[in-house]
Amino acid sequence: MDKKISYGSAIGKIILMGEHSVVYGEPAIAIPFPSAKIKTSIYKSNGDTVLNCFSYNGALLEAPEEFSELKSVIKKVVEDLDEKLKDFNIDIKSTIPSERGMGSSAAVAASAIRALYDYFDIRLDNNTLTSLVNFSEIIVHGNPSGIDTAIVVGEKPLYYIKGKPLEVFKFKLDAYLIVSDTGEKGMTKFAVSKVRKFIEDNPARGKELIESLGKLSSDAKKIIKEEKIIELGKAMNNAQNLLKELRVSNETIDSLVRVSIDNGALGSKLTGGGLGGCVITLCSTKKEAISISNTLLNNGAKNTWISNMGVEEDES
Repeated sequence: MDKKISYGSAIGKIILMGEHSVVYGEPAIAIPFPSAKIKTSIYKSNGDTVLNCFSYNGALLEAPEEFSELKSVIKKVVEDLDEKLKDFNIDIKSTIPSERGMGSSAAVAASAIRALYDYFDIRLDNNTLTSLVNFSEIIVHGNPSGIDTAIVVGEKPLYYIKGKPLEVFKFKLDAYLIVSDTGEKGMTKFAVSKVRKFIEDNPARGKELIESLGKLSSDAKKIIKEEKIIELGKAMNNAQNLLKELRVSNETIDSLVRVSIDNGALGSKLTGGGLGGCVITLCSTKKEAISISNTLLNNGAKNTWISNMGVEEDES
């Protein structure tokens, strides 16, 4: 029997290394971003289902095109469970900025799916959740890497190669990561198509860039295990240069990266699809991270978050 109110939640993610090359079978490293999350609430009601999500509040089936993947996955879940799309309302709240490469679309889908299964009192296993989130992500991104789905379902750092079993990637680094928002929506689908076009037009160089990005990801895995944060920073910088050549960076990203490096960061790069979205910056101490974060805010960043990468600084 359905409940009067049910909940589902999901967290965001950050790609540390491996953007774009992961689509071509190279490895990537992704980490959960628990300070930004989505929460979905489902309330029992009467009549047609109402969706209250971000800027929209109205009938689910009349929601605008930007909610097409959410509508589709909600309808699919209801059909799969042999239930009816009526007599309940859906409320979604988010602290993950959308279209910033932080996994917002996958998190919205996962939280809604979890809430629906909870509402209809049906056990949801990770395989089913993965399949449903992937269904939604294909609508959004066309040819998604699968990283966002893996992170929102498993909520653990991952070393990921498309088509292969996921490897939980445990690490502790005595370092801090700044995530800075360019204020510009990332364009993952367009960025993926730009990379594909670059490879078609420049097959030899394109192959070299993709393989180099993959090697940086595999090297970063070893570097992280050995806790060599200076080397990780260098790998991030090298990755940014390659991504820039693939034409998925832009002036805003380049500016925030430059500000980070000029102010003492170990490394800085775009995260996610690029062409907007967010920049990640590696710092050796919390004090340095706070200082660089403030400088970024004074030089174009619209928002910043500071993430401890596993080892708290001794503040005594």
